[in-house]
Amino acid sequence: MTVAQMTTVLNLKVLAGRQSMERLVAGGYCGDLLSWVMGRAKADDVWITVMGNLNAIAVAVLADVSCILLSENAALDEDARQKAEEEGVTVLQSDRSTYDLAVAIGKLLS
Repeated sequence: MTVAQMTTVLNLKVLAGRQSMERLVAGGYCGDLLSWVMGRAKADDVWITVMGNLNAIAVAVLADVSCILLSENAALDEDARQKAEEEGVTVLQSDRSTYDLAVAIGKLLS
């Protein structure tokens, strides 16, 4: 499944990085501790978090995740939005909880 397909099915809002919407989603990772995510998220994971800052964009690039999904309507800082656009990182948003999103994405990928 692509980021675009997941966005449509789960009714997600695109906050940044539309240029990377055709990237594949192979799995998922949930976490807010950036150093933990950096060492454990896998390439092509959707990363579900509430961290919408510049450091999150840096971690997404280093971990090579397919996108960041901000749960519970977490905000994306303007500086982070600009950096996401520069780096080609798709950032999505949902009002759903991290748990609900993880379950839904797990069902889509199984």
